[in-house]
Amino acid sequence: MPVLTRDEAASKIMVALDKPDAAAALALAEQLQGTGCWMKVGMELFYAAGPSVVRELKSRGFRVFLDLKMHDIPNTVRGGARSITRLGVDLFNVHGAGGMAMMSAAAEGVREAVAAGDAEQAPLVIAVTQLTSTSQTVLNEEIGIMGQVEDAVVRYAKLAREAGLQGVVASPLEVAAIKSACGVGFITVTPGIRPRGNDVGDQSRIMTPYDAVAGGTDYLVIGRPITAAHNPAEALDNILKEMTL
Repeated sequence: MPVLTRDEAASKIMVALDKPDAAAALALAEQLQGTGCWMKVGMELFYAAGPSVVRELKSRGFRVFLDLKMHDIPNTVRGGARSITRLGVDLFNVHGAGGMAMMSAAAEGVREAVAAGDAEQAPLVIAVTQLTSTSQTVLNEEIGIMGQVEDAVVRYAKLAREAGLQGVVASPLEVAAIKSACGVGFITVTPGIRPRGNDVGDQSRIMTPYDAVAGGTDYLVIGRPITAAHNPAEALDNILKEMTL
C-alpha cells in the first residue's frame, strides 16, 4: 500500500469512546487531544451523557462519528437525522436492514436541516451492514439471512448507495467486495480492528490496522486496544507506527 504519513494514519482512526459517563469519556479524549484521530460516540455514552458530550468533543476540535445505528420507520429516522445534523456531528449511521426508504429518509433529514440553516455542514451518512460479531452461523441460523456474510454485506451496501448515503460500516474483510460493487469513493468504516498481539474479544471478522488500510478501507474503528490500555496515547502511537511501516 502507499506509505502513510503519521497525520494521514491518525485521520483514519476513530476511537470508540465506550465509556459509562461524560467524565470518563472526556478524560480519555483529553489524553488523545491533538493526535488528529476521530472520536466515536456510541450508545453507552450517548444514552448516559446525551448531546452535550458531542458538543464538548466538537469544542475540543475532534471530528465525531455518532454511532446510534438508527433503525425505525422512515419518518422517525428523517426526524432523527435532522436532530443529529443540528448537533454538528461529522458522520452518523443508520442500519441497512431498515431498507432503502428508511435510508433515503435519513439523507433527506440531513438536507432539510442544512436547508433550514440549522447546520453549517451536512454530515456523512453511512449504513451498518452486518456487525463484526456476526458469524456465518449467526447470520444464517439466528438472523435468518441465507448465503454468505459477504453477499449480505454487499447487498446492503448497494442499497445504501442507491439511497444516497455515502458509505457503510462493515468488516475489513468485506472492503474489497464493497469497493468493487459500489466504487472506490464509497466510504468504508471498519470495526473489528485488532493490532498485532491484541485479544480478539467478541469480534468474529477482524484484521490488523495495517492490513485493513492496505485492503482499501477509509476509516478504522478501534476501541479496547486504545481505551482499555494503561496508556491510551502510547497505544494509539503504537498503532500509528504499525500503520506507517
